Amino acid sequence: MIDRDGSPFSQQKRYGMLRTAIYVDAENIKMSGGFGMRYDVLVGLANSPDSVMLRANCYLAEDTERTVRDSEYRQKVHSYHNILRQCGFKVIKKTVRRFQDEDGNITTKANADMDLAIDALLQARNLDRIILLTGDGDFLRLVVALQNIGCRVEVIGFHNVSKELREGADAYISGFLVPGLLPIVGAQGDTADQWQRGTVANYNPDRGFGFFRYYRLTDNVLSSDTVFFHLSKSTLPSDHFFQEPHRIFEFRVVENPTNSNRSEAWEIRLLKEG
Repeated sequence: MIDRDGSPFSQQKRYGMLRTAIYVDAENIKMSGGFGMRYDVLVGLANSPDSVMLRANCYLAEDTERTVRDSEYRQKVHSYHNILRQCGFKVIKKTVRRFQDEDGNITTKANADMDLAIDALLQARNLDRIILLTGDGDFLRLVVALQNIGCRVEVIGFHNVSKELREGADAYISGFLVPGLLPIVGAQGDTADQWQRGTVANYNPDRGFGFFRYYRLTDNVLSSDTVFFHLSKSTLPSDHFFQEPHRIFEFRVVENPTNSNRSEAWEIRLLKEG
């Protein structure tokens, strides 16, 4: 993966491979824009040329009451869990609990944060690198504790990621920017490989052009790249979005035949927030 300065996210140990684990706060990821995430891509990131995956844990909620009465839901849940296991993940399920207050209002709860934190701390003694998927700022204390043990902690999140968590991790990257981790809607057929997600590296509003920074995934290692874009290739109503560095864009990287086959970003659109 990629470090903040553009260097490899994970540095090789002096005497061998980095022992890596993945911990996924699945409910947070699902509710924050990561629904449909490809777990096999995560496994690839952990099994990079200088890293080997020792553990992969996914913490999720299961509504056992609904599982019993709804056969379609039960089939979907079991199929989802089987896919995770086939990717090499241990599935840790937290049963959804329902609570009724004195007014008759029912609330549900299924929080696996404590399970994740305890497992990570107990297993960290045998690890060098931890990939944590969550946006929940409550995990900041866990991140610091793991770092104090000697582990490198890399965080991947989608929407609504805690600022403190991003800054506290050894490295952070938006899951939207990891190629293939979350499929791009409409990126199918012959042009599927051309579609990328990126952020604005710089933009000249007076001349209407700039550069996107995006990532390539080669042999399970992320490397950053840039591509030129012009306002004329944007589908957006104005260019003020390009002046907001936190925005994530989707675009096709094509070779422009009218400009010496230079790589350019076309069909530029904004990543949907929903």
